[in-house]
Amino acid sequence: MSPEYVVFGKFSIKSDVFSFGVMLLEIVSGKKNNSFYQQNPPLTLIGYVWELWRQDKALEIVDPSLNELNSPRESLKCIPIGLLCVQEDAMDRPSMLAVVFMLSSEIDIPCPKQPAFQFRESHNNPDIALAVEDGLCSVNEVTITEIGCR
Repeated sequence: MSPEYVVFGKFSIKSDVFSFGVMLLEIVSGKKNNSFYQQNPPLTLIGYVWELWRQDKALEIVDPSLNELNSPRESLKCIPIGLLCVQEDAMDRPSMLAVVFMLSSEIDIPCPKQPAFQFRESHNNPDIALAVEDGLCSVNEVTITEIGCR
């Protein structure tokens, strides 16, 4: 779900762009967006992809099975496009027309900013901490519970 829908209950065309970006990152990475990746700090799929892309380790993101189907260059092209789609501010996200154009052509892809739902270090309040134990996450006593089958 897009940040503007989660926080303000506002849905727009750019909310669909956000969802498409998440799906694109899931396909390229072969990972789901409902888990944490990396332990310190714990990262969502969006944060995990952002950190590796920012560190020029984009090849580590790509699901190896995709390299058998097409060139790594095609898979790597999808990462910044996916990150553009999941920008926190809806105005920073491209339109779906622009996304299709970027995917189907050889144009230069704009550099994405830090995406939505990233845990940022707070310089104003260093006492706020993120605790993750056994898949449970809590920030300021707000919890997310994942329900599963037995």
